[in-house]
Amino acid sequence: MASVQTTGAKAEAEQPQEMVELKPEASTKRPGKGSVFCLSLIAILFSVLLAALDLTAVSTILPTLTEDLNGKDNFTWVASAYALASAAILPLIGGLADVFGRKPVMMGCIILFSLGSALAGAAKNMDMMIAARTVQGLGGGGISTVCQIVIADLVPLSERGLYQGFIGLVFSLAAGIGPIVGGVFAQKVSWRWLFYLNLPIAGISLVLVAFFLRVRTPQGSFWEKVAKVDWFGNVIVIAGTTLAIMGLTWGGTRYPWVSVYVLVPLFLGLGLLAAFVVYEAHVPKVPTIPFRILNNTTTYSGYICTFIHGIASITLIYYTPIYFQACLNASPIQSSVYGFPNAFLVSPFSFVCGVWVRATGRYRIPNAVGWVFTVVGFGLMSLLRADSRTAQWVGYQILVSIGVGLNFGGPMYAVLAPLPVTSSAYALAFFQFTRTFAYSWGMTISSTVLQNQLQKRLPVEFISSFPQGLEIAISAIPKIRSLPQPLQSQVQVAFADSLSVVWKTMIGISAVGILVLPMMKDIPMGSATDETFGLDVKSEKVEEKTA
Repeated sequence: MASVQTTGAKAEAEQPQEMVELKPEASTKRPGKGSVFCLSLIAILFSVLLAALDLTAVSTILPTLTEDLNGKDNFTWVASAYALASAAILPLIGGLADVFGRKPVMMGCIILFSLGSALAGAAKNMDMMIAARTVQGLGGGGISTVCQIVIADLVPLSERGLYQGFIGLVFSLAAGIGPIVGGVFAQKVSWRWLFYLNLPIAGISLVLVAFFLRVRTPQGSFWEKVAKVDWFGNVIVIAGTTLAIMGLTWGGTRYPWVSVYVLVPLFLGLGLLAAFVVYEAHVPKVPTIPFRILNNTTTYSGYICTFIHGIASITLIYYTPIYFQACLNASPIQSSVYGFPNAFLVSPFSFVCGVWVRATGRYRIPNAVGWVFTVVGFGLMSLLRADSRTAQWVGYQILVSIGVGLNFGGPMYAVLAPLPVTSSAYALAFFQFTRTFAYSWGMTISSTVLQNQLQKRLPVEFISSFPQGLEIAISAIPKIRSLPQPLQSQVQVAFADSLSVVWKTMIGISAVGILVLPMMKDIPMGSATDETFGLDVKSEKVEEKTA
């Protein structure tokens, strides 16, 4: 059993007998931790930083960007276009990484992200911004996924907690720096420079990957590799994901939920995704997502928790700054500082989760603790008012951030532990797809709840100053500071009470994570890695000679 993870009696009971490997080569030997490994890890982490900086900073500049581009009725697409493109492309990314190799796919994603950043910085209107964010999403989603896949190639699951922690610390750095940089650019210079800043970082990342990411690439001609990709299956999933997210983004904001413009793309998209599942299970010889990876309850529980976590975490990231700017009159820079408890705790506690799993060999308890903190934290967040004390909004953020951080990487162990190590690329691509698709659901649910509540609670004289049908949440924020009293206080109270309903909604959604825990079993994590995509043999030999 050298080619499969060693899992013990519990793993054997959990895995169905028909589970087979998706690739022929795996090894239980530990990867070398010399210079080749370290340089490869540096290239991966810098690439993660590139994608994470953009993700954490955009929420801070959103009100300023929206007002500048006169895109008040389309602001949700700045986030949703990125999430849509990322989600749609992720199943394809897993297949491309397996067929063409990790390194060329990573380089292609960095180039796409750079192109999208340049277009976003030069955007003249909201349509151009949405198109640019779509291109960025194609690259950013791919970067995050390939980084996870490469870590899986180089480090066995039983040791991966520490290295997942490194990725978490990079996200923490980005979460701390990104909002401040975004706030400074939005307030002092121009929000455009946030996107232009990506270009030199992307250039450095591309050089590091090109020269220092030393991993094996599959043999074969270009056209032989092209023939192995399930192109038809990818067309189905891309079309289905795009249509479903379009319906979700428009629902309750631009159009009523019962509108044909919402129901038709939503149900057509969900229908195509269902058709994709049927097609993948019966037709292609090399499927986009081998559904053999979904034949045990522990893996199912990991994916469900990932989906729930995606909804909760994106809501926390995007709607906490709205509270600060709308209710506390914070500037973009101030709101980024007020968000430090979130920025500097989510990723470190992702690291804590990794170390916890590494030390105990168990992942179920860290997941459970994370969900308890998340539910309690959102419960306390729902108590925030327009006049809440600093100690309250700091302390409540701390609790919910601990929970979100613990569950950031926790479900991944449940996803991978029951599976053969050689299925990691497909499983991780679907893992990232699940999380990214959940981001769209999170943005939709939260924006719909907030919009509906604001329509009920905002003073009539304030609502009447906005065009009919306009989504007023983001559009209203720049105007609040200039309102006379008592109208300003009334608007701030309306925002605080409306956001309270958003946080209460997250309590219910996060509670699903607790309900799923009985499905999750602590399966011993193996010490195998997939040698097909391990460290480059020639590089290893050079390292041995110089040692």
